[in-house]
Amino acid sequence: MIKTLTGIAAAAALALTMVAAPQPAKAGDGGAFAAGAIGGLAAGAIIGSAVANGPHYAYGPAPVYYGPRCWWRSQRVWNGWRWHWARVRVCR
Repeated sequence: MIKTLTGIAAAAALALTMVAAPQPAKAGDGGAFAAGAIGGLAAGAIIGSAVANGPHYAYGPAPVYYGPRCWWRSQRVWNGWRWHWARVRVCR
């Protein structure tokens, strides 16, 4: 998108430079006009490329840490007569 807009702006600047000349250049002023036009195009190209090639930061999705939904642990369990330790599966 930025490169497209930069290209359109450069084309518009070139067209404006060619059309906006108030009168044909005289023999002594041709070099000054050409130098100004070329310098303006060079400055526009430098500024446009600096904007188009600036730093691009790409962020991915945040890391997601999924723990186990079920695990085994030792737990006190009542078996009807007494308490005893047993390995029990615990799930979220």
